[in-house]
Amino acid sequence: MRRLAKAKVVSSNLISRSKIKNPDIDQDFFIVKLTIKQQVLQCRMRRIITINREFGSGGREFGKRLADSLGCAYYDRYILEELSKKLSMDEDYLERTLETNWNQYHWAYGRTLLTGRFATQNSLLLAEQHKLVKQLAMQGDCVVVGANADLILRELNPLRVFVYADIESKIARCHERETDDEKFSDREWAQKIKAIDKSRADKHDMVSSVYPWGDKRGYDLCINTSAMAIKNIIPAMKHFVTNWFKEQHHGD
Repeated sequence: MRRLAKAKVVSSNLISRSKIKNPDIDQDFFIVKLTIKQQVLQCRMRRIITINREFGSGGREFGKRLADSLGCAYYDRYILEELSKKLSMDEDYLERTLETNWNQYHWAYGRTLLTGRFATQNSLLLAEQHKLVKQLAMQGDCVVVGANADLILRELNPLRVFVYADIESKIARCHERETDDEKFSDREWAQKIKAIDKSRADKHDMVSSVYPWGDKRGYDLCINTSAMAIKNIIPAMKHFVTNWFKEQHHGD
């Protein structure tokens, strides 16, 4: 809050001085600049948690249970659903497109997505996804699973969590979620897990030039869910989250 008050004073002084030097200057520029600054500072005071996870580690269940325990919004499939509505595109097609073909994306300096005539459809879809994630985070406390939210929202200082597990536990969870139309052997699940995790790593590393996907240095907390019931982890995690944000906001 002290930063926000300081921002208001500084902006007010800038506008006052500009009026003296040039009474015809457009004050809207300063107002817009201050509004953006206010939004960023306000969001940094919120509890935003991003979750990256290995396939089969239970990261999606972990995120949903954590959001419920904290009483905040949860975004996972919702991001894809809203993107599908906004772009009037099939949800399954969007999911396949955003999960694969990363070697076809076009990137500019600093790993920024290219737009305009140089962009592919895939890169434009990813840019829209990034925009939507930022809009959702601006609305209040939330838990965001996937979508490279840890990178997209880094300016908002989120709690970055990575959920992983050993291959035996991941295969066991995959078997638990199997349907009659989708049954695989242990070997087939292991191959599927490896392929999906590689795709997630490629997508993450295309956006980030600092730490690779899954590298503990890129996260604030890494959680091993091997042979553990997700629901039993949540009470301790809720306590950790409360104290982590208390420390972060006290520092601000």
